[in-house]
Amino acid sequence: MSFNIALTGLAAAQKDLDTTANNIANVNTTGFKESRAEFASVYASSVFSAGKTKNGDGVQTTMVAQQFHQGSLNFTQNSLDLAITGEGYFAMSEELGAQDFTYSRAGAFKLNKDNFIVDAQGNFLQGFPVDPSTGDTTSVSLSTSSALQIPDASGSPRATTNVYSSFNLDSRATAPTLPFNHTESATYNSSTSTTIYDSLGEPHILQLFFVKKDPTTDPNEWQVYATLDKKPFGTTGDGTGTPIPPITEFGFDSNGNPATTGNPPVAVTSPTFDAFNIPGGAGTGAGLSSLLTNGATFPNDVALNWRDEANTKPPTQFASRFEVKALEQDGATTGRLAGIDIGSDGKIVASYSNGDSTYLGQVAMVRFSNSQGLQQVGNTGWKKSLTSGEPIAGEPGSGTLGTINSSALEQSNVNLTNELVDLISAQRNFQANSRALEVNSTLQQNILQIR
Repeated sequence: MSFNIALTGLAAAQKDLDTTANNIANVNTTGFKESRAEFASVYASSVFSAGKTKNGDGVQTTMVAQQFHQGSLNFTQNSLDLAITGEGYFAMSEELGAQDFTYSRAGAFKLNKDNFIVDAQGNFLQGFPVDPSTGDTTSVSLSTSSALQIPDASGSPRATTNVYSSFNLDSRATAPTLPFNHTESATYNSSTSTTIYDSLGEPHILQLFFVKKDPTTDPNEWQVYATLDKKPFGTTGDGTGTPIPPITEFGFDSNGNPATTGNPPVAVTSPTFDAFNIPGGAGTGAGLSSLLTNGATFPNDVALNWRDEANTKPPTQFASRFEVKALEQDGATTGRLAGIDIGSDGKIVASYSNGDSTYLGQVAMVRFSNSQGLQQVGNTGWKKSLTSGEPIAGEPGSGTLGTINSSALEQSNVNLTNELVDLISAQRNFQANSRALEVNSTLQQNILQIR
């Protein structure tokens, strides 16, 4: 029996050595979780055995338990490198549309030839669907998750529908004596311009001209003229250079603020002007589309808003130089993919060179009731088991789930110093059990030599 006891001690020491050696071998493996060999004594008895004198039957390995405490973060320059801070796992699938998921903490991701986010083994990172505009998650179920893909197409153009313009007009300005002509600066007091975009994303220069009216008959009143790519247009003009009226008129009160009453009547809501709609669609006479020659169009109306987009800066007429306080528009040209950003909540945002941004999805996060019950499958991955419980999916940062760090990797949680000490201890344990086996052999040899 003593031989068997010593053999169980050798087997346990060998298991301890194997576990420690595996930890040391993976000290630089991203997302690796160290293991610990756990042992228990063996004691067998019967109703007729002398329990008071029973010495035990050795030792057995009860479990090689993984330790899922947090590893330190190593920051990188790759936005697709992801690290989880806190509880949770990435969900991975070997094939597109597969529901047999593998779970991992290793976040060294990259793009494959089809622009899907994959790991080094080609497994697809799963994500939840989101609203492209708001980023709101539409489902947090693993059954509705799908492989995350980064688009390689250009961003679609967006025709301008609103222009926001706020300014200060110089109250000291003198009314021009000559009829307005966009080619002669003496016929207008001030001008500004912005770039707007048609339905094909081609840019066009919209220039606004401000002309002060005769202060003796129309005090504090102004006319606004406009050109598109140096082609004048108005409410009745034909874009050929024929003299045309202004696109609108407005006035100010004695304090330099937008007037709420006056002659001519203007669409005004204190303290800002309402939008003035320029006809845009084809077939509208002096509409913007009639000035285009590239086959594109503008929306039926392009709203000129005499304010900033936030509605905090109304136009004014003070005794100071002409100043543009706001000049914005909501159109965009065709854009190429400029960058990918991944937030701590796992939302993936694609940014385009035209200033647009689109939500592509949300990295799926999974947790388990008993992480130590997960089944190891290699490549720093785990599968669910009966003892781990079912995967519980959710958004990163919600509930007990951790958050995601982009451009970072979670390092192995192995403490090399502790492992080297454990290695020495396991070696001594192995040597002691070997010595016990040797002593037993010597004793039996002595008995065999008795004559």
